Amino acid sequence: MAIVARESQHRPISSWPKAHQPREKLRLQGASSLSDAELLAIFLRAGVKGKSAVSLAQDLLTQFQGIQGLVNANTEDICKCFGMGPSKWAQIQAAYELVRRCLQESLCAGAVFSSLLQVREFLQAKIGRLPHEVFLCLYLDSSNRLIECQELFRGSIDRTAIYPREIIKESLARNASSLIVAHNHPGGNPLPSPQDELITKDLQEALSWVDIELLDHCIVAGHGFFSFSDAGLLNRL
Repeated sequence: MAIVARESQHRPISSWPKAHQPREKLRLQGASSLSDAELLAIFLRAGVKGKSAVSLAQDLLTQFQGIQGLVNANTEDICKCFGMGPSKWAQIQAAYELVRRCLQESLCAGAVFSSLLQVREFLQAKIGRLPHEVFLCLYLDSSNRLIECQELFRGSIDRTAIYPREIIKESLARNASSLIVAHNHPGGNPLPSPQDELITKDLQEALSWVDIELLDHCIVAGHGFFSFSDAGLLNRL
């Protein structure tokens, strides 16, 4: 966006040089060449008097401290911003939901988990924004293909709420060879609590009796993410 003079950013985008207009820039250079503000401007479609869509988008990203803060904002907070209303909030939410569904579709039953990044993106899209805690089990076959992603528990996730025997029963019913468990921290801190460590230890021990491997325990907090496996904790608990 630096190639457009700062004073020009407040003029309607239609008055900008063609190659600098977000839609044209996307067409010529690809979506990855656009800044966050330029991408958001495409969804906002139009600015307001004295502000281009790009300038309005940049104001929103600054006020809500980035994309994650913006998509998590409620209607009331968005509508307090100059130039914003329910329709523009709906456009932002629709764009985010398309991304979320795309990520989930890419990891439907039968998909192969080949990297931690793939798991992270899937989990962040699925439970990263939830206001309440949920505990998920991702059942995998011997080739690390996803058999099913199941929500087993909801509410306050602590050691007394997680029943290893229930997880074992569900894993055996699906003939799973391995398992990834995950839960979210709505408070925003992805670091594991002592309870999280105890839950992981209990599950590892219980699953070992039925020859099912616990591949990872992941904690999601918005864009924050923690992996017991990546941190080297699974075999040290």
